[in-house]
Amino acid sequence: MLYEEFNDFWDVARKRHIIFFYVGYFSQHVVAAISETIKARLDTAGAAGPTRRRIFSSFVEMSQNIMHYSSDTLTPHEQSDNQMRRGSFCIGMKDDSFFLLCANPVDSTNVERIRSRLEPLHTMTMEEIKSAYKKALRDETPADSKGAGLGFLTMARDASEPLEFEFVQEAHDPDTTVFCIKAII
Repeated sequence: MLYEEFNDFWDVARKRHIIFFYVGYFSQHVVAAISETIKARLDTAGAAGPTRRRIFSSFVEMSQNIMHYSSDTLTPHEQSDNQMRRGSFCIGMKDDSFFLLCANPVDSTNVERIRSRLEPLHTMTMEEIKSAYKKALRDETPADSKGAGLGFLTMARDASEPLEFEFVQEAHDPDTTVFCIKAII
């Protein structure tokens, strides 16, 4: 019975061309270990150098978002380093592209702030995204950011299509929303 359950999951992952999947708590140590695995998996999947770089760059940004903003944490919210926060991450292949999926719980009060940073990226050209990225490098870090405020711009710059995202209200906790984002590379 146990093998059957595992095999069912493995069959679904294989049919959807999933090359990496992780759900759990993210920390710097976990991200470092995942990084090594992703590099090896991308090599065996035959990803070209520039594609591997863009995938890896987006993975780092997604991981940082989980470690900085997930509302499910094993560490105190005010702790600024060595965060351990819950999320999930997946890399798969579809046709000639790779896709990256990331999901993590966020406080529902942050949904509109996140949405306001992502929605403008849908209408921007690649040149506008690159320009906004360069401007963000020169600007001061936004007050509500734990990084340089470059994460979504980096993912949009690396993606071959506009980023997809959605927010899903947790049924058992009205104060928590699951934030999901997808990048095609």
